[in-house]
Amino acid sequence: MTHLSKNCNKLLKERYLLRNQEGIIIEEPQQLFRRVAKAVAIAEKKWNEKENIHQWEEIFYSMMHKLQFLPNSPTLMNAGHQNQQLSACFVLPIFNSMQSIHDATKFAEIIQKSGGGIGFNFTNIAPKNTHSLEVCHHLSGPLSIIEDLNKLTENIKQSARRRGANMAILDIDHPDIEEFINFKFDETALNNFNLSVAITDKFMNAVEQNNNWDLIHPHYKHTVKSINARELWGQIINAAWKTGDPGVIFIDTINQYNPTSKIGKINATNPCGEVPLLPYESCNLGSLNLSKFVRSNKNRYEIDWRNLEKTIAHAIRFLDNVVEVNQYQSPEIKQATLGNRKIGLGIMGWAELLTQLEIPYDSDKAIQLAEQLMRFIQEKAMEASESLAKERGVFPNWEKSIYAPHKPIRNATRTSIAPTSSISIIANTSSSIEPLFALAYQQKHVLQEDVLDHINSSFIELLKEYNIYTESILEKILEDGCAKNINEIPISIRNMYKTAMEIKPEWHIKHLIAFQKFTENAVSKTVNLPKESTPEDVEMIFKTAYFGKAKGISVYRNGSKEKQVINLGIASEMHACNTCLTV
Repeated sequence: MTHLSKNCNKLLKERYLLRNQEGIIIEEPQQLFRRVAKAVAIAEKKWNEKENIHQWEEIFYSMMHKLQFLPNSPTLMNAGHQNQQLSACFVLPIFNSMQSIHDATKFAEIIQKSGGGIGFNFTNIAPKNTHSLEVCHHLSGPLSIIEDLNKLTENIKQSARRRGANMAILDIDHPDIEEFINFKFDETALNNFNLSVAITDKFMNAVEQNNNWDLIHPHYKHTVKSINARELWGQIINAAWKTGDPGVIFIDTINQYNPTSKIGKINATNPCGEVPLLPYESCNLGSLNLSKFVRSNKNRYEIDWRNLEKTIAHAIRFLDNVVEVNQYQSPEIKQATLGNRKIGLGIMGWAELLTQLEIPYDSDKAIQLAEQLMRFIQEKAMEASESLAKERGVFPNWEKSIYAPHKPIRNATRTSIAPTSSISIIANTSSSIEPLFALAYQQKHVLQEDVLDHINSSFIELLKEYNIYTESILEKILEDGCAKNINEIPISIRNMYKTAMEIKPEWHIKHLIAFQKFTENAVSKTVNLPKESTPEDVEMIFKTAYFGKAKGISVYRNGSKEKQVINLGIASEMHACNTCLTV
């Protein structure tokens, strides 16, 4: 049986393991994986009554219990339950009418209670102080509705286990865009929402040309205000530098790669930006744990490509099955989701894989491998979806997609790189494509008010292997969270284990662009910056991401908020010998 870390077991007990009516846990971790595998394998009977469900149950169970692949949290929580809502990501439309606002609120409550996160674009809402016949009074603009939805989310615990997550998007030409950009200067505001500005090519050109930019009423289409584009761009940069919000999504790039553009334009993403979706669509995600796909060859590690290829095919089948056995929260969501059958296979453990291969994160070799690896995943995911199309048929909207008439395929999208914040804890690996955040750090708000302590066990093992491990070194790691100033550790090891804030911003962006090249949906990427970073650093990050054809980006500067979810180092009273062996 695969060893599960201390933090994994704490997280599973808090959020994922089955409980009886008295709230007592009645499930072990391996039973959780069995429950999920069985619920997802049942879909096989729909297309072939003679299919050996038990065979697929074993394959799906093996991927999960070996921690090679994990689906998104709602699937782990809800598969096999009476309420089998398995999707992580939703986009809900919202228009300038009381009925639309009511419907969006109603669906949001249902979705969040079942474990899903929601993205909204509020551009259709009339600007502040605008009279609206549709709602019969003077609206306070998009922010008032966002605040109401934020309060709703605050009162909901998803599956009684975690708070909801939302994305609020506003187009760059909305008259209330300045208020939106600067709204999170108040740290108590909108704690359940990420904010992103939908940036267009036209706006970026105006910034480059130093032109004025018109803010346009979404209904009457007249210009409400003109502002210098660089001034507005500067507000975005300054707010992101100060508070971490807003992020930016490059909406024209997203729609350039929209596989079903004949159905409609995309104007919103899920809460972390990795899945652009049409109105009412939901998406099911899963991630490969790259640290499990290495093998030893002459005392060095290399990627086990054959095992990876096999697991990709099984993971695509798993996710397509999830679409089938899912319980949808409304007829509109069911129709939109089944119409395109979007799935998103991504990765976690990228930074850990690089340390296993002895490749520094901030190196050209890492970028080359990122492109090679994601191209491989994309190609094999496409092959798997094409094979499923032969077996099960194409997705219903296929004839309206970029794949018709010559490429029969089962899923409109197949790859997406999510943050993997929770499932990477279960897998005991680094999150998504991010560098190691720190070698020792504390993580809050994952388990209600509890704090998770993380220590990089592979780093400790390497120190012992090189016979340089001492209690003194470990105390420094616990205090600072990094090894950059520990001269007793060879520079080659320190370079290999550089942490997020030791890595220059341009390397973060190079990784984002490399992975986005071969990802059909999007890549969720937050550039963690040291406290001394400047607004000019943020501008460089956003512009490089835009010109590199990324679909979105956000930043977070260490210490820019009074209350921080992740903190470098671990409290000095927590002794190394008691923690490093139990993670």
